[in-house]
Amino acid sequence: MATAKAGGKIAGSRPGGPARWLRYGLLFVVLVVALAVTLLWSRMHDAALARTAYGAQTGCLCRFVAGRTLDQCAADPGVAQDWVRLSEDGTARAVTASVPGLASQTARWTPESGCMLDAWKD
Repeated sequence: MATAKAGGKIAGSRPGGPARWLRYGLLFVVLVVALAVTLLWSRMHDAALARTAYGAQTGCLCRFVAGRTLDQCAADPGVAQDWVRLSEDGTARAVTASVPGLASQTARWTPESGCMLDAWKD
């Protein structure tokens, strides 16, 4: 029988058995959650970069080529989508589209090249 005691312990039992597995299980859950958050953040960041680039380019064209106000441009479907916000720098003739905390892109208008995106910021 496995109920005989040897030194105050049941023969065949491991020290810290269930507690050790609980710690490993908790560590596993933490690692899985961290991986999921990292993947979600990466996907959100990539989507935000694409959306802000599109919003800045289209907002620049709307504002400086079509001559509309920034509020009119932002009201157009597709220009400032969902969580993208537009802002303008009139002296630099630039429109910046941003998603707070994730991404920001700027497009500038020049007579030589029209509306061009600034270099991507990762």
